[in-house]
Amino acid sequence: MNFFKQVFFFSFLMTGFAGLQAQPGQGGDTALLKVKHTADFVLSGDGSAVNWASAGWVLLPFRSNTGVGYRTQLKCLYSDSGIYFLYQCEDKKITATLTADFADLYNEDVVEVFLRSDENLPMYFEYELSPLNFELPILVPNIKGDFFGWRPWHYDGIRKTRHSTHINKTGDTVTGWTAEFFIPYALLKPMAAKAPKKGDRWKANFYRIDYDKGEVTWQWNLVREERFHDYERFGTIEFE
Repeated sequence: MNFFKQVFFFSFLMTGFAGLQAQPGQGGDTALLKVKHTADFVLSGDGSAVNWASAGWVLLPFRSNTGVGYRTQLKCLYSDSGIYFLYQCEDKKITATLTADFADLYNEDVVEVFLRSDENLPMYFEYELSPLNFELPILVPNIKGDFFGWRPWHYDGIRKTRHSTHINKTGDTVTGWTAEFFIPYALLKPMAAKAPKKGDRWKANFYRIDYDKGEVTWQWNLVREERFHDYERFGTIEFE
C-alpha cells in the first residue's frame, strides 16, 4: 500500500471509530443492528469505498478466556441486490494455509456471518472468508441440533458472491487483516430471494476465529458453549 493510500485508509478508520456501535448481546436475543441501504459498489478489500462512511462500526466482544484479545469490528450495508459486510481484524500473526474455496476454513483464521432470514425455517446461510480470500458459502439445515452444510448449486452469475481481503502491515510486521464480501439475495433463494423492505428483520450472528494462541473466538450475540450454530441465540438485524 503506497503512502497516500495509507494516509487515506488511516483517516477512514479514525472516522469510523467515531461512529462505533458497541451493542453486543450477552445471550438470548438481545443484539440489534440497524442496517442502512446503499447503492451497489465495488469491493477493494481494504474498506476504502465511500459507501462504508454511512455505516457505524460494531464491536465484536472477545469471548475466550485464553489467548489474545484483539480488536474485531464490522460494518454492514444492504442494497437492492444483496448484503455487504466489512470486517477489521487486529492481528499479529496470520494463520492461513488453506488455498481452496469450500475447505474447512474454520480450522484457521477466519471471519464468519450467519444469516437466518425466516424464523419459521430451521435453516440459515453460513459464510466464511479467510485472510487469503478463500470462501466457504453453505446453506445449513439444523434439525434439533443435527446440522450439516450444503454447497450452492449453479454457483455463478447473479448467485455468486463477491469478496476481497487485505493483510495490513507496518513494514514487515502484520497489524491485522480486512475482509469485505457481498452476499446476493439470489444465492439465498428460496430462503430469501428478494431484497428486504424497510423495517424487515432477520436473525443473524457474526463471528471471528483466530489461532495465534490456540482457538479463540469473537461473537456478536453470545451463543451457548461457543456453538456457532446455536441459531436460537442469534441476534437481529433490522433493515432501514
